[in-house]
Amino acid sequence: MKFETFKAGHWQPRYQYKSFEPVLVNHEWTWEDPVINTLLEAANRALGELNAFSLIIPDIDLFIQMHVVKEAQTSSRIEGTQTGIDEALMTEEQVLPEKRDDWREVHNYIAAVNTAIAELDDLPLSNRLLKQTHTTLMQGVRGEHKQPGEFRISQNWIGGSGVSDAVFIPPHPQEVNEMMSDLEKFWHNDAITVPHLVRIAISHYQFETIHPFLDGNGRIGRLLIPLYLVGHGLLAKPSLYLSDFFERNRASYYDALMRVRVSNDIIHWVRFFLRGVAETATKGRDVFRQILELRTETEQSILGLGKRTPNARQALNLLYRKPIISASDIERSLEVSTPTANVLIRDLIRLGILVEVSGQQRWRIYAFHRYLSLFVS
Repeated sequence: MKFETFKAGHWQPRYQYKSFEPVLVNHEWTWEDPVINTLLEAANRALGELNAFSLIIPDIDLFIQMHVVKEAQTSSRIEGTQTGIDEALMTEEQVLPEKRDDWREVHNYIAAVNTAIAELDDLPLSNRLLKQTHTTLMQGVRGEHKQPGEFRISQNWIGGSGVSDAVFIPPHPQEVNEMMSDLEKFWHNDAITVPHLVRIAISHYQFETIHPFLDGNGRIGRLLIPLYLVGHGLLAKPSLYLSDFFERNRASYYDALMRVRVSNDIIHWVRFFLRGVAETATKGRDVFRQILELRTETEQSILGLGKRTPNARQALNLLYRKPIISASDIERSLEVSTPTANVLIRDLIRLGILVEVSGQQRWRIYAFHRYLSLFVS
């Protein structure tokens, strides 16, 4: 299939509406557009630089978890949740009661990402893996009764209150299994020579167009991107998430997807996607560089603590995973007494590493603000 002559699919009349039936994607893809080649080169270079950092940074998993939290918070925000990244890092008890439903959705996403990435060690990227991940995502939150872990058997729609005024109506449920099976074959078809980043661009478009679940399609579709990259060895660690790029360019993102369906303009979508990969990978590389600089600086600053230095170093490792903590978090994680935890917190505040953020006299909460700010900007 050539991009320049691509036909996205057709509108199929149904009872009182028309559903969009996309063409299958598991075949060769070619293009003449030179801009795609240039963008593909830039995206691959940026992705390689990001991956290099994840290979050389000691204890990289300490920092990967913050990338996962940031992705969960941003991807969920696209779907309407109002949890800030600082709240996502708190325990449920520390979050205001009216915000706990949103908090649970974000934490379900964190669990879904971590479980899916771990599953890639034994299970290739597949519809089975996506269904398992969807089950985790939907557990105990809004949408938990909408067939979690199963492809839909009823019609859904995007925008509007129903099929009569929907912005877009995905394919009929009878077509979903065949289309998702075709998409899964496309991920692993070694007989075609489609570059991985182009393949995942097509896959994300196709997944969002099929909309195979009754709920959670946006989050699973965005998670599909790092799962593909890790599963095919383009990334050693799940360090690239496009939700931030999509969220900052939300109107352009939805417009690019619809242009494929309405105008067959897959070139515009692939260009947009590759720009997103290059921009996001470059930003991720810069964050890793800043993390290394901050780590070196903080390691130097705690050397003057004498015999308390080992505990301070353990506390820093905790803060890289969880940059918002309480004294009890330090007690449990470092297995130290309350007085020892409080002294350690005072040391870290004096060194400018921790900042008290709760404004309370009791049950205080502290933030590793300089580190947290790297993921907020």
